[in-house]
Amino acid sequence: MTDITGVPDAASAPPEGGPPPREPNDARRPGAWAALRPLVLRLHFFAGLLVAPLLLVTATSGLLYALSVQAEKIVYHDELTVSAPAQAERLPLEQQVDAARAQRPELDVTAVWTPADADDTTRVIFADPSLGASKSQAVFVDPYTAEVSGELVQYGSSGALPLRTWLSEFHRHLHLGEPGRLYSELAASWLWAVVLGGVLLWIGRRRARPGARGLLLLRRGAPRGRSRTLNRHAVLGVWAAVGLVLISATGLTWSTYAGARIGAVQDRLGGATPALSAELTPGGGTGDTHDGHDGHEGHEGHEGHAGPATDEAADIGLDAAVAAAAARGVDEAVIVTLPTEGRGYQVAEGDKQVPVHLDAVAVDPRNGEVLSELRFAEYPLLAKLTRLGIDAHMGLLFGLPNQLALAALMAAVLLLLVWGYRMWWQRRPVGRAVGRPMPRGGLRALPARLLVPLVAVTLLVGWFLPLLGISLAVFLVADTLVGLRSRRRTAGRAPAG
Repeated sequence: MTDITGVPDAASAPPEGGPPPREPNDARRPGAWAALRPLVLRLHFFAGLLVAPLLLVTATSGLLYALSVQAEKIVYHDELTVSAPAQAERLPLEQQVDAARAQRPELDVTAVWTPADADDTTRVIFADPSLGASKSQAVFVDPYTAEVSGELVQYGSSGALPLRTWLSEFHRHLHLGEPGRLYSELAASWLWAVVLGGVLLWIGRRRARPGARGLLLLRRGAPRGRSRTLNRHAVLGVWAAVGLVLISATGLTWSTYAGARIGAVQDRLGGATPALSAELTPGGGTGDTHDGHDGHEGHEGHEGHAGPATDEAADIGLDAAVAAAAARGVDEAVIVTLPTEGRGYQVAEGDKQVPVHLDAVAVDPRNGEVLSELRFAEYPLLAKLTRLGIDAHMGLLFGLPNQLALAALMAAVLLLLVWGYRMWWQRRPVGRAVGRPMPRGGLRALPARLLVPLVAVTLLVGWFLPLLGISLAVFLVADTLVGLRSRRRTAGRAPAG
């Protein structure tokens, strides 16, 4: 007998390199699944075993990151919240920016984040080349008194403060920079494959007992030991499958290699994220929106602006630009990017919670004319799904419920890993510390009608997800070499004659 881990029972385990064992249920499953099941078992076992350490780090750091969104509201309460109850009216933004400039006179203001709620402070963003890519200096100002409540370094378009920034970088690349991103991409590339393989195995195993109850609910009175562990592992995996596949897919969108392939395919399908055009034309006039790439954490926002516009005499001012945008309906927690040479104000809504408010307009600083508009409703479908998927992955789309759901998913991954390793240990043969893997031979036993499309799909997936393809090829080569060595040893021990 074998279980979902692919580890054979000690009593019925065939010799290493022998044919895959046959279960009684296999007789009831003729056709493609009966032929594919041994291969899926071996792949699920080894993928889970070898990728588990990466998933352990990813899930642990992801759990901490999901909780950090609320944690930074507590840790940085003094900077984020006004010290006294909100007054009737806010002071002009120009006055608030002047107070922030007095705090950091040596830096240039690039953007202003207006308060989302009545008790929130205003963030005035300064470009600071000493901080590194995607980081900026944020000065927090009370919008009712223009008093500075503090300053912190923030990261990326979500405005992550130091606590969340540290956890985000640990989750993405273990603080190892670009080389460290390979670990998270490898984990994300394999996560969906391990999850879907486990779901297929559990569905196939439950076909002898049809009905959703056995598939989705824990079995009552399950005996202690491997059977109980298997039941918990499989049922939790089925419940978490959709969320984990989505986490894998959205995480891959900003990975190094798979992300580039995904972006290229998205562009070819007409799903590129539109970008707001803020270019100034001689003598004024309106511009148009154009397609571009909306980046992700650390790659989007307004970090690329060099500084304020050079012709200050022709500038209508920050408050007038915000008023012009509000007249076009862009007024939900707006983020204002100040003009630079040849570019006007960019006023964009930053409310990413459902229903999202992500419209944007560009305003001519010379006369207050709206240069262009970009409405989230006009995004291509793929661009909308990408934006919503990324925000959900970061815990921003539904607020606290989103963050709790992410934390629950990461906790589920940790439990699945523990139970997976426990099943391996529980199925160990007598006298051995660990169990045997699923025997080889599943791939060789496949008929051509299944082998050819399987190879084609594998090559396509390997191209789309390069790290998965490379690691799978390495495993197949190593497994083949080990199998050949095992067979030679077996042949060498065979009696002569």
